[in-house]
Amino acid sequence: MAKDTKKKPAPKAGKKRAAVPMPAGLPAAGAKPKKAVRRVEARHLTPLEGPRDGDAAVLDRLWDTVESRRLAGDAATSHSARLMARGTAKVAQKLGEEAVECVIEATLGHRTETVLESADLLYHLVVVWVDAGIRPEEVWAELRRREGISGIAEKAARPKGIVRAARTTKLA
Repeated sequence: MAKDTKKKPAPKAGKKRAAVPMPAGLPAAGAKPKKAVRRVEARHLTPLEGPRDGDAAVLDRLWDTVESRRLAGDAATSHSARLMARGTAKVAQKLGEEAVECVIEATLGHRTETVLESADLLYHLVVVWVDAGIRPEEVWAELRRREGISGIAEKAARPKGIVRAARTTKLA
């Protein structure tokens, strides 16, 4: 068998863009997604089905419940009281764990599990608020303040996280 000695055509003249390294397993740009991927994407783009009887007031009621558990301090019968008794670091750790679990389920396209993990995430966020002495109205007021402001402009106006946490502008 003779070797193919054809030469590849020379690249066209003009600006050449540097190739961006892609992680293994990702399709090349412009490649049509697999049918399974298109099905998952279609599911995410359809409106949510199921009961629509919930409302955001449940977060206010949840905050009241968690605050009452904190005040009662009965770690033997209350998960909220037990969690707060372990300290702010543990409360924050649990919030982070629930956030990661929620992200994983969302990334995998598991709608039902994402709803369940979202509820866990909101519960642990409320525990963080109670532990920090933050009332829901403070968060609602901040959200109202941001209404109508571009998310890009609002974020650009904030100090960078590390600078804000360090309370200095002397970081390089």
